[in-house]
Amino acid sequence: MIGPSSDPAELIAHLETLRSEENIAGMARFGIVTGRALGISNPDIRAIGRLAKRNHVRAMLLWRSDIREARLLALYTAEPKRLTLDEARHWADDFNSWEIVDCAADLFVEARLDELISEFAADEREFVRRTAFAMISGAAVHRRKEPDAAILAWLPLIEAHSGDSRNFVRKAVSWALRSIGKRNRACHGPALKLAKLLAESPDKTARWIGKDAVRELAGEKLLARLR
Repeated sequence: MIGPSSDPAELIAHLETLRSEENIAGMARFGIVTGRALGISNPDIRAIGRLAKRNHVRAMLLWRSDIREARLLALYTAEPKRLTLDEARHWADDFNSWEIVDCAADLFVEARLDELISEFAADEREFVRRTAFAMISGAAVHRRKEPDAAILAWLPLIEAHSGDSRNFVRKAVSWALRSIGKRNRACHGPALKLAKLLAESPDKTARWIGKDAVRELAGEKLLARLR
């Protein structure tokens, strides 16, 4: 029976019993790295995490397994208040999939490891750079009490990396810009202004990001919500 006392080996053994070849094939079609995957859905992994409860030391050990589901379980059961910058950097060295990045970004935001944002944005590795912009998006959405000025301070970083044409980076940059713009009326104007600026850029990628963001930020549905 899975519970707070379950050790990494027991949790991994339980995950192995849930393996689904059909799901593995489906995940591959969504660009998820499946070489070390068991084909278990994220909601099911989260459910296991709720049973296992948070345990930071165990999460560190789960991560070392190199199994997709064990690493997601590590992210869901790590303790944000105990997560250090060096631990986050160590995990980032292993990032090879957008879904792992996006789950890790949520944890890093909760742990308030904001100094990683500029550091990771400067990193040339595709998935590490994606982490920076996934973190910006997460902070814009989840930190409702954060001063808007702190959120808007990331707009220059978005502009600076709007020319990165790699698929998982450009989508995350657009995501970050749109998340800031959707936060509230105070953030909407500056984000839309940057989106329009990028939409007129001579750079193909920046132009795509700008148009993608303008399409959502200038939409009537969003404008009605922000009024």
